[in-house]
Amino acid sequence: MTRPPTAAQRRVIEAADPETGRITGSPALLARLVVLKLAFRHPRPPHDHFLTPAGHRVREAEDGPPAAQPAAQPPGEPAAPGGPFAARLGGERVTDAGPARAREVRTAWQGLLEIRRMTNPDGSTDRPCAWERSRLAPSAALALEAAGLAPAGEDTPGYRVRDTPQPEAVAVRHPDRSALAACGAALHEAGWQVSEHTETRGGAHYLLASPRRT
Repeated sequence: MTRPPTAAQRRVIEAADPETGRITGSPALLARLVVLKLAFRHPRPPHDHFLTPAGHRVREAEDGPPAAQPAAQPPGEPAAPGGPFAARLGGERVTDAGPARAREVRTAWQGLLEIRRMTNPDGSTDRPCAWERSRLAPSAALALEAAGLAPAGEDTPGYRVRDTPQPEAVAVRHPDRSALAACGAALHEAGWQVSEHTETRGGAHYLLASPRRT
């Protein structure tokens, strides 16, 4: 069982910036919070420290810290599906919706923008990078969720993102035509090329989205 934070550690957590989760304190305190997976050290200068989702939950808890949770993936490093953060492609069983998930999505999206900045030759953040092109469906799904759109649940409507046989293209479906258009707008804003198509059988509308290269 994880030992609760000390009074000094809790003071650092409680003083975190409510939006970014940035924390300040002595090097020893910050290092200990990283060990406890309640904070992470940004990999780029000035190497500030930020709360992980578990750290945010401790900050918000009224009756003590929750059980230990995996650390959030630091901005600037890939957030792979099945790892610290998993993008929702639609159709999964959702058990952690709410403010904590929103924070995780925001952190993952900021991390992805940092990957773009570091790996695109011109440092651009307005178009996908090679890392995204090798993980099309999760990257597109993250862009949609970061834009505030909801994935389909087991029994609830929403977007669904799926790989296609077409090189560098994913299909995005939504039962609501206007919501499908919103998905297209969000992906376009995130640097994807989007076109709408109609299925030969059934006439359902769907989107094909590909990472923009220039």
